[in-house]
Order: sequence, then C-alpha cells, then structure tokens
Amino acid sequence: MVGALVALLVLGVAALWPSGGDDGDAQQQARPMTVPAGAGVDVGAVLSAVEPSVVSIETRSALAQGQAGAGTGIVLTADGLVLTNAHVIAGLNEIQVGLFGGERAPARLVGSYPDSDIALIQIEGESGLEPAELGSSAALQVGEEVIAIGNALNLGGRPTVTRGIVSALDRSLSAEGITLSNLIQTDAAINPGNSGGPLVNAAGQVVGVNTAIIGDAQNIGFSIE
Repeated sequence: MVGALVALLVLGVAALWPSGGDDGDAQQQARPMTVPAGAGVDVGAVLSAVEPSVVSIETRSALAQGQAGAGTGIVLTADGLVLTNAHVIAGLNEIQVGLFGGERAPARLVGSYPDSDIALIQIEGESGLEPAELGSSAALQVGEEVIAIGNALNLGGRPTVTRGIVSALDRSLSAEGITLSNLIQTDAAINPGNSGGPLVNAAGQVVGVNTAIIGDAQNIGFSIE
C-alpha cells in the first residue's frame, strides 16, 4: 500500500455527488493502534485514530455555473498533501477542503493522472495536520473486518463510517473507459462522495482507497489496493 500511494500507481472510479507541526513530525503525529489477537473491530477507536486524516473535498467550476462535485481525501503529509481520485477534481478548478476540526481551506491541484484516476492536491496555508498511517493491502485476508470512512453523499459534518468485511481480493472491473485490477471487494457500504476515502483495518491503517460501486448490486463495493 505504501509503495502504491507514493508511486501514484493506483486506480479508482466512483460517481461524483453533486453538491449545492512541520513535515519532520509527520510520522510522530500518526496514532497507531494495538489490537489484541482475535479482537473484533472497535469502530469508535478506529474512527478516533483515522478521522483526523480524512478530509472532505468539494469542487466547483469557475466557468460553468452549477457544475460541482464532492469526494473524500486522505492526508499524506503534515503540510497538507492529500490523495484523492482524479475524477473528483476533473474539470472543476475550485477546490475546497473540509478539515477534521471543522475548518475549511482552499486547495490546489498538484498532479492528476486520469488514466489511473488518481490525483494529489495541496491544502494551502496548513501545517501540523495528521497524516494517515498506511498499512499493507497484501496482508489482507478474505473475511477480515474493515471500515470505510468518507464524505458519503456530501452530507456535511463528520464523515460517514460503515463496517464490513473483505468479501474478495484481486477483483477486476471496467468502468469509465479504464480497467481497474487488484481491487478489494467489500460489503462495507460505499456511496457517491466516498471516492478517495480510506478503507482501514482493525488497527486503523489505510489498506485501500474506496473507489467503485455497482449500482444495481447490494453490498458490493470496491477499493484500490
């Protein structure tokens, strides 16, 4: 997972939902959790650990009135580098980010990779943010409990949290003109607006990026490894 995020070699597709300390301390700010063997997921504890590293993203077009979208992002660095999906910001050049404490800040696009549907944005004027702790998607097992966190349906306030299991691994899916592979299938509810948000394990580590749903199915969602 760490290599995939750093190298920007991840894929992601999901629908948009229309909406009306310093860098050196980055590793120290993460709050890893210790989970006893055989213990179930403590959803509240996981949320407490991960939520400071999850941001909501709202986008608008400065040229076309009424064009707007919403998604989710994962904080990667203390100075506000955020991972999200390319389609969250595609064609929408005004980016606003909602932070954990309720503050809102503008962000700018750092780089977008439409072929893999991944993007990085930089929150402007922020420091001391809490980076997400990255885990290993390769260590996931079918049946393992996971939690999806994100700006589902752009409802505002704190993020939506859903719980499920890893339903399958190494899935492939074609959508929006690209093919996604090595996907994690989960029955944790994923909705429009969750795009770019984290799928986390019982230790609060990011093991996937919530990315795709099948509209006519029930409890079938996909996250990139």
